This record gives sequence, C-alpha cells and structure tokens, in this order.
Amino acid sequence: MVYLDHAATTPMLPEAIDALTAALAVVGNPSSIHSAGQQAKRLLEESREQIAATLGADGIEIVFTGNGTEAVNLAIKGLWWQRHTAAGVVAGAAEAPVARRRILMPAGEHHATIDTVEWLVAHEGAEVVELPIDEVGRVRLDVLADELDRDAASVALVTMLWANNEVGTIEPVEEAARMTARAGVPLHVDAIAAYGQVPIDFHGIRRATDAPRGAGLVALSVSAHKIGGPAGIGALVLDRSAAVEPLIHGGGQQRKVRSGTQDVAAAVSFAAAAKVTASRLGDDAARMSALRDRLVAGVAATVPDARLSGDVGPGASVRLPGNAHFSFPGCEGDSLLFLLDAAGVAVSTGSACQAGVPEPSHVLMAMGRSEADARGALRITIGHSSTDADVDAFLSALPAAHALAAKAGLAARATSFDR
Repeated sequence: MVYLDHAATTPMLPEAIDALTAALAVVGNPSSIHSAGQQAKRLLEESREQIAATLGADGIEIVFTGNGTEAVNLAIKGLWWQRHTAAGVVAGAAEAPVARRRILMPAGEHHATIDTVEWLVAHEGAEVVELPIDEVGRVRLDVLADELDRDAASVALVTMLWANNEVGTIEPVEEAARMTARAGVPLHVDAIAAYGQVPIDFHGIRRATDAPRGAGLVALSVSAHKIGGPAGIGALVLDRSAAVEPLIHGGGQQRKVRSGTQDVAAAVSFAAAAKVTASRLGDDAARMSALRDRLVAGVAATVPDARLSGDVGPGASVRLPGNAHFSFPGCEGDSLLFLLDAAGVAVSTGSACQAGVPEPSHVLMAMGRSEADARGALRITIGHSSTDADVDAFLSALPAAHALAAKAGLAARATSFDR
C-alpha cells in the first residue's frame, strides 16, 4: 500500500517505537513518592521538557492530554468557563459586570473546534462570531480587528488554526496574537496539523507581540501521532499566566488543569518523536515540498481541470510542505478515494462522511467554492516516510481512477436529472 494520508496520521518513527517499548517496562505511578514512582516521574518530566523545547515553551507549560481533540476542548472550554465566570468590568463604569460570552472563530476550522464551540453555544450560553476566510482559506484579519475594536470586553477568547488541516494554508498567527494581546483577549491556536512541518515558537510569539499576562497567545494544541509518535497522547501548551477551568477533576496532577494518572510510556515516545522531528525539520520540509510540487505538477499534466486548493503563492510560509488538496470537477471525492484505494494508494477526501452520506467540505464552502467543488475534493499528504516512488504510484493510478469517477459522476447527474 502506498500511503499518502500523513495528515490523518503518520507512521511511528523507529525511535518513538523503541522509546515506547523500553518505557513500557518501567513500573511506578509518577505521583508516588517511593523510588519506583520517582523514576517514572523523572522520565515523565524529562519528556515534558523535551517536547517543550520543540515548541519554544517551558516544561511546566506542557499539559499532557489523551489526544489533540482533548487539548482543543480543554483550551476552548477551559478559557471560556474561566473568562465567563470571572466577569470583567467596563472601563470607566462603577463595577459594571461584563458577560464575556463571545468566541471569535474563523470559518473552516477543524471539527474539534467547531463542535466544541457549538456545544458551548447550546449548553452554556456562549455566543460565536464566525470570522470569514478568504479564497485560499486564510482568516480575514480585518474582520477580527473590527470585532475586537467593537467590543473586546465581551470576548471570552479567540481560537484559530495554525494551518488549515484540509487545504494546508498557513494562518497569520503572529498577527492575530498581536491583535489579541493588544485587546487583552486570550488566543488559542490549534497547531495539530502544523506541528512537525513548520517551526513553532510559543515564547517567541509572546515576546514579539508584547503579550500581557493572560492575553495574546496563551494556549496551543498539538498531538503526538501527527509527528511519528503514538496515538492516544496530545498536549496543550498553556502559558504560565493563563487560567482555565479543568474538564477533568481528581488529583490535580498537572497544574490542577488536568487530573489523572499520566501515561509515562506514551510521553516518553512522544518526546522521542518530537526530538527527531525537530532535529530534521528543515530538511524534511524541503524534501516534502519537492515531492509535493512534483505531485502537483503531475496532477496538472494528467487532469488539467483539477483545481489546487489553498495558498499557491511563492514562499515556504504560505502552505504546509506536505499538503496537496485538489477539487476534481465532475467527480465525487469519495469515489476517487475508493478507486485509488483499490489501486493500492491511500489518500483522503476533503469531505466529512457521516453514516455513509458524503457531505461537501465545509472548508471549501467557507472559501466561496461551489458545492460541486466541495464534493469533489481529494487531499494528498506527504510525510517523513514518503518517497518519489509513492508519488509515481499515485500519478500512475490517478488517470484510470479519475476516468471511472468522472463516469460515475456523469451517470449520477443523469439519474438526478431524469428524476
């Protein structure tokens, strides 16, 4: 099988596998004070420090979670609950309380964010302001600025992606961090798709934006299985000045932000993957970009009417190096996926598929694309194990898959017309 779905999950690195198997033999709860427990704690804290170093953070700021989705939930719900409960005061008024209900969120976010925000709206009385994105999937900073200028005191938090997980466009995180820092509003960034592909410097952004305590970039979510670590562990980078209400209550093991016995072996493996990935970030990004560009050129030559989505401008700072996202007119993305899978090539669609009913990509729809485009999306993502042979195999399998998918799409449209 040729694997070109690294954005979904990437194969574990050998170093991470070795670290995991060795750490699984360690006995001891890291919260115990006997020697076995302290040995486990040492491994856990060393892992925390190693991961923090790859993110420009301090070890104490790494809160381990069960996955990236939990990290996103903890950041958004935790910040909203804390900010909404600790009501502010209108400047110049006599202790007039302000209900911080508003969440500013760009369109086209990952469903970990969308569903979390929708839950807060439905169950907690939150109000969401959806910020538009442009034709390449990048948030409109002018609208963000207008919302902050209009009534920053009512904003509980801003949340956004570091890079769009579907189309690969890199977002203006530093500019958004500067705006939120100036407005006194906390910013959470979902960096799950970006971690391991682009440099991330948490403290660097806070310094560059002159962020005050509790405002600007204060929380950032990542996940181990996106960088060659194990599934089942993620992390929230939480600035020392940030206050959040926990999702899970119990022993308060991690800054009283997340309770529960921590998975030492998974943390050790996560750290091993983070260390290796960080050490070769530049080389891997250049290699993946070259493979991606060759794949894009091959698709353009094979299927001229295929449309590349996301930012295609020059420079390495506009798009994730491993991402190639296309719309194929007249085809259903799911049909292409299944036909390529039958040919031995694993990719993904840009659409969500629930209970066997395909839905158009909400990202492409938010970018102003047609529903037909949004249904005919295919995401091909390159990773650390990808080779020229993988690209060749995809380009070899694509013409026949596209021809069959286009024929199926034509038949479906004819049937719909007859009805």
